Amino acid sequence: MEQTRDEIVGVIGLGAMGAPMVRRLLREATVVITGRSPKPELVDAGAEWAATPRELAERAGAVLAMLPDLPQLEQALAGDDGLLAGLGDERSLLLMIGSTSSPTGVRELAARLDQATGGRVRVVDSPVSGGVDGAEAGTLSIMLGGDAPDTARAAQLLAPCGRPVHLGPLGAGEVAKACNQLVVSATITALGEATVLAERSGIDLDALWTLLGGGYAGSNLLASRKQQLVGGDDSPSGIARYMIKDLSFAADVAEATGTNPALLPTLRAFFDEIVERGHGERDITVARRVIAER
Repeated sequence: MEQTRDEIVGVIGLGAMGAPMVRRLLREATVVITGRSPKPELVDAGAEWAATPRELAERAGAVLAMLPDLPQLEQALAGDDGLLAGLGDERSLLLMIGSTSSPTGVRELAARLDQATGGRVRVVDSPVSGGVDGAEAGTLSIMLGGDAPDTARAAQLLAPCGRPVHLGPLGAGEVAKACNQLVVSATITALGEATVLAERSGIDLDALWTLLGGGYAGSNLLASRKQQLVGGDDSPSGIARYMIKDLSFAADVAEATGTNPALLPTLRAFFDEIVERGHGERDITVARRVIAER
């Protein structure tokens, strides 16, 4: 039986996170994809290619945008070949914003889309945590913000990628992701600094992190990055410079809630330093290298 448009999921943004999420979504749904360049490996896996965002919206009733931030999404929405053009006068769309973005920016975009389409575009913020390995394994933490019917549908669609949880109204997912990135940036900085201290004290790094990983210093981040910390491998996975954007959103949340943070200013300054030293394209484990260089 032919599928309806509402049963088809579209994905735009096929980078390090988007591509493995497509592979997980294919286990449960028909998936249509589009991007700046063809992805034959995803087509071979079963995804269907759309030449433009417009075609994506014509074919899929829900679209997951795994783009870097809202400016890139705005570009995909606009113009003769944009997502909005694919709606015509009657089609509706559930837009799931998977980027780490400003909660205020997400709410403002949703309000504009609601007005421009007469309520036919429904927005859910759905940032994720768990990295590329979590995307590949289908174990991502998926933070949903929006109205209950919309987030319920998003949760059903995104379940193959991990654990979707509705945290509150639109923007709540982005607030949660800002909190997540605050913890991640603090943890990786502490792990990098501790690694340098231990190495310069003559301690076996593998033995150290194997031991401490079983205590209160243990975390999913340590488990994921242990070998990189031990071996000094900061080849790109979670790009360090993206943390500056993420921490700026955390700072916006702090200001909006009247919070005077202790760690946040220091972390922002440290990740600025990482970029200034020319390491912004490295993995966040580059914290170890920068601590050693200082």
